[in-house]
Amino acid sequence: MGNLTDWFMRDPYVSTYNIGDRVFGYWNGIPFVGSVGNDRVINYSGPEVTVHVDLPIRFEGQIYNVVVVKHKDIKEYR
Repeated sequence: MGNLTDWFMRDPYVSTYNIGDRVFGYWNGIPFVGSVGNDRVINYSGPEVTVHVDLPIRFEGQIYNVVVVKHKDIKEYR
């Protein structure tokens, strides 16, 4: 029986974005600009990116400072 090191060596995830990269995208149809907090994969649900937005987003009566989006919803901001 192997350990977690064997599993990660056999099936690694290579991130697209680094911490602090500036990105632009849409979350629930709302445009935003922010900094990448984490580029991750959890439970094979596909890669997702945590973004700390520059301006808070109000959606359905709540304020969001951090959003989680898929790679297809964001682009590098220049």
